[in-house]
Amino acid sequence: MFKKVAFTVYPVTDLQRAQEFYETTLGLAPGNAMGGGKWVEYDLPGGGCFAITTMLGNVKPSQNAGGSVALEVEDLTSLTATLEERGVSFKMPAMDLPTCKMCVILDSEGNALILHEIKPR
Repeated sequence: MFKKVAFTVYPVTDLQRAQEFYETTLGLAPGNAMGGGKWVEYDLPGGGCFAITTMLGNVKPSQNAGGSVALEVEDLTSLTATLEERGVSFKMPAMDLPTCKMCVILDSEGNALILHEIKPR
């Protein structure tokens, strides 16, 4: 029986650079670090765990991979303005949909990351 998604992990080629992106650029707080400095987890305040690692062998970062992480945010408009100032690359600009707003950015390694804001009902 399945209970929940335990974590989502992205491959990175330069862990230190990726940590700088996720911690400084996005403001995520690091949690567990394992694997001799090759795996870092970020526990999100509303639940869920996101990890980055260099331990996946031949798996390389990709903006065109089949899956992608979507991080729920409070104010997408403000966040995208801040990220643009910080030089973050956007794969897809912010879209205003009937139930949400979202955009796709690229992390420091080239992975696509969805930023998502649910609209009040």
